[in-house]
Amino acid sequence: MKIIIAGGTGYLGRLLSSHFLKDQKNKIFILSRTEKLNKRNLHYLKWDGKTRGYWEQFLEDADVLINLAGKSVNCRYTSENKEEIYASRTESTHILCRVVQDLKKPPKVFIQSSSATIYRHSEDKLMTERRGEIGVDFSMDVCKKWEIVFNLYKLPKTKKIITRTSIVMGNKGGALPMIKMLVMLGFGGKQGNGKQFISWISEEDYVRSIIHLLKQEEGVYNLCVPNPLKNETFQRKLRMKLGMYFGLNTPEWLLKLGSRIVGAEPELILKSRRVYPEKLLKTGFNFKTNNFDALTI
Repeated sequence: MKIIIAGGTGYLGRLLSSHFLKDQKNKIFILSRTEKLNKRNLHYLKWDGKTRGYWEQFLEDADVLINLAGKSVNCRYTSENKEEIYASRTESTHILCRVVQDLKKPPKVFIQSSSATIYRHSEDKLMTERRGEIGVDFSMDVCKKWEIVFNLYKLPKTKKIITRTSIVMGNKGGALPMIKMLVMLGFGGKQGNGKQFISWISEEDYVRSIIHLLKQEEGVYNLCVPNPLKNETFQRKLRMKLGMYFGLNTPEWLLKLGSRIVGAEPELILKSRRVYPEKLLKTGFNFKTNNFDALTI
């Protein structure tokens, strides 16, 4: 296949490109703001995420375009950071859609990344694609605008898929290495009241779900295991996996203080994401790791 990954130098992009590179017949093109050396069938194309350029010719006759571009939300929500979070997502989506519209042979499939954080804080209700409730705050609004931009464009020759991805759990990046470090330092108890749910998916199943969706109908899909865990349960299971049989609880006020120190937002820990992959399961997708006990860390 010919695969284009915008924002492909990040954690999820590296997971996907590593998988695609296993087949030496695949050609992978990474759209990146930084220059990198090409390696065999892995090619890097310089772009700024908002203007057209030489890179767009490589989208011609591609099998799949995956857009992962966007500033990390693991930061303080200052006015400057908020503006950059919005712009990095909406501008990159706008320009990719415009280019795809103009191609003679556009990509067969366009997978647009979104986030499971689009749903409201929920401790009581499972959020599915059909019955999920989208709330009103900054992070939810970012996801809504991200998806609105993507849905503005009619791409009759391209199948359009939105992935509302939960926390991807693995040792190659993302949230888990930091969570493990806190547990090993003794802060492995419940965070806040511990009742907030954590929706997650393993690295392997994230990649497998993306491959699976290439052959499914267009639409919105939640990427997460079907059984989210309460924070208190998650922390206890993680302690057991790491051989730590005690862990200090972290009250909400201390989380807020610590978040300021490390330059992050407490919402990333305190928001309850109780999300269910209804559509993914209906397509026949089988998780290799559908419970935390089976996760290798």
